[in-house]
Amino acid sequence: MGAADTTSGFFNFAGLKQAALGGGLRDVVEPATGQVLCSVGIASAADMNTACEASAAAQKSWAAVPPREKAAILRRAGALFEQHFDELALYVARETGGILGKGQHEIREAALICQLAASLPLQSQGHVLPSTPGRTSFARRVPHGVVGVISPFNFPMILTLRAVAPALAAGNGVVIKPDTRTPVSGGLMIARIFAEAGLPAGLLHVLPGDAEAGEALVVHSKVPMIAFTGSPAVGRRIGELAGRHLKKVSLELGGTNSLIILDDADLDVAASNAAWGAYFHQGQICMAANRILVHTSMVAEFTKRLVAKAVHLPMGNGASGQVALGPLIDAKQRDRVHALVQDSIQGGAKLEAGGSYDGLFYKPTVLSGVEPGMRVFDEETFGPVANIISYQTDDEAIALANNNVGSLSSAVISKSVGRAMAVGQQLKSGMVHINDQTVNDDCVNPFGGPGIAGNGTSVGGPADLEEYTMWQWVTVKNEAPTYPF
Repeated sequence: MGAADTTSGFFNFAGLKQAALGGGLRDVVEPATGQVLCSVGIASAADMNTACEASAAAQKSWAAVPPREKAAILRRAGALFEQHFDELALYVARETGGILGKGQHEIREAALICQLAASLPLQSQGHVLPSTPGRTSFARRVPHGVVGVISPFNFPMILTLRAVAPALAAGNGVVIKPDTRTPVSGGLMIARIFAEAGLPAGLLHVLPGDAEAGEALVVHSKVPMIAFTGSPAVGRRIGELAGRHLKKVSLELGGTNSLIILDDADLDVAASNAAWGAYFHQGQICMAANRILVHTSMVAEFTKRLVAKAVHLPMGNGASGQVALGPLIDAKQRDRVHALVQDSIQGGAKLEAGGSYDGLFYKPTVLSGVEPGMRVFDEETFGPVANIISYQTDDEAIALANNNVGSLSSAVISKSVGRAMAVGQQLKSGMVHINDQTVNDDCVNPFGGPGIAGNGTSVGGPADLEEYTMWQWVTVKNEAPTYPF
């Protein structure tokens, strides 16, 4: 399917021009070509307040909808993602600057997320508790009310829908503030799908906006929970505001992720894992392998293999289906990545490959000799940069990996599963993968991490019902008793 095909079809997002909101109109630009895909309204604080009020009003009747009806709407939403798979996947690839396979992955996972959420209304909603004769005591899960979802640009469909679908399934209303660079993939597409699936009007709102709109969402009195995915800096601000207003927050942020390659690993397999973990979607993934720890005895040979992959990975328009890497999302992100690389080289790291760019296309980069204190060691790069760190013992590798202020994902590769498990069990990370790289998510697993990765908060799988509902204790007596007062 060619890029021009997004102007036709059921959803017809390309060429969309919304009515202006309080913040005016803003163009959505395709990173690979600079082409304007559509124009969307930018919400003001007043727009956000109106949406929150409307969602709260609609939520009351939604909470009373029978479980099977809620489940049926979510199943229909999943089926619509599958029905319009090619059209939606291509648009996601274009808007995010990802390769076509990445867009396809987002839509495939979107369908699954809806299907998983459809099971939540039909699960047990609480527990019968021990009590005295003549009284029934039980604890039940009830919706928060309205959940505010603030989502990022990198995997906007997945990282928005993984909150929206279970929140709706649990009986909540939802207000989404997607990143203004990816408002269709991160919100408008989702709203259109759910409208077609039969979700009641007024329950789900999508308002692209800047900090003004985001803060209005976080502090609104009828939004008791905020689900945020994004940078630690913004996450801290949201956590502060939410804490001041005594709100529940689900923060999935960033951090540094380590791939440890033990000295018995197959070098070709290890290099393949490292390249995928560091370069998939140009490294713009919260689980990307920021740090690649390699035993001193094999670091030279490993570096040669990784460099060979880096210099031969084709770059270009990801929507063409002919390349491995697309562009970074915008010039601000490119300049940040380049500054991290250049500062680290000045600090003593050796540039083995890459380190330059053409427009928004940043070449796959390999840095060796990386050490603590260098920016690429200490900070999340969020770009196509593989940082090689040498170590001499397993204990040193563990210490280097744990030298962080937060880690979502880590991985260990070894021919000895027992040895790799022993290393993995000592890693301070939200997720640990043995004989794999760091970029993994099955949608049925808890997803989160300690420190700036999100204070240990988990979303997904068994965590969803806990996240998007709260406990309510109920007791029932046959007759009201008299008390001595």
